Amino acid sequence: MTNDQTKLKMEDIFGKTAQLTVLRSLIKNTSEPTYLSGIAAETGLSHSSVSRVILPLIEAGIVVEKPMGKQIRTFKMNSQSELARQISRFVSSIEGGSVPDSRFA
Repeated sequence: MTNDQTKLKMEDIFGKTAQLTVLRSLIKNTSEPTYLSGIAAETGLSHSSVSRVILPLIEAGIVVEKPMGKQIRTFKMNSQSELARQISRFVSSIEGGSVPDSRFA
């Protein structure tokens, strides 16, 4: 692998998208559930953008949503999902990091 290949980021391959940004944030924080506002703050995306792009990830079973009262929800990668584990490993292999949670190894 050349030096240039070891510095690849997901955006280099797939382009920068809000969904990819949210996914990376959730992978980075696999062990902790996070609020929509926390994802927005970490990624620099608007609350409405995060809300819009996280829905397909929930529907695909990659992300789990847990309601905390009437309006508050938390989100995290679905450790029971083989697809979520594969995505986490793929992102890690591209970006040269380690998978943050042993359930995703």
